[in-house]
Amino acid sequence: MKSTWVCLLIGTLSLSTAAWSQNSTASTEKAVAALEEQWLQSQKTNNPDLTAPLLAEEFMDTSSDGKVMGKAEFLTTQKSIKWSSAENIDVKITVFGNTAIATGTEKWNGTDASGRALDENERWTDTWVKMPSGKWQCVASHQSRIKT
Repeated sequence: MKSTWVCLLIGTLSLSTAAWSQNSTASTEKAVAALEEQWLQSQKTNNPDLTAPLLAEEFMDTSSDGKVMGKAEFLTTQKSIKWSSAENIDVKITVFGNTAIATGTEKWNGTDASGRALDENERWTDTWVKMPSGKWQCVASHQSRIKT
């Protein structure tokens, strides 16, 4: 009888842990999706200051032309672009504990600092980490141009 209760207790705890884990994953997916939306809004409103707190100090970006930039250079580049439109498509978030990988496609138009027209269609991957403070920040971003 005692072993039946132990098995029942272990089974109940396993199911509770699995349910908690699923809720935690869904909560993280929503939180990271909201951060991706904030990043997109910073582009739509030409306000890269909205992006700055989303990026870890050690943030690294690899642009679709292969240029690697740290946080400061990335934000300077973002400030030089005048966005006329930006849209994320098919955003997916995959959670691995305190790390989340966001992927999607972005279509955007604008002009660079020299006034040259930009019309981009890119696939992107962002890596988010839950920092010791409990705040999610992007530590790496990579874009690949989609050839049309």
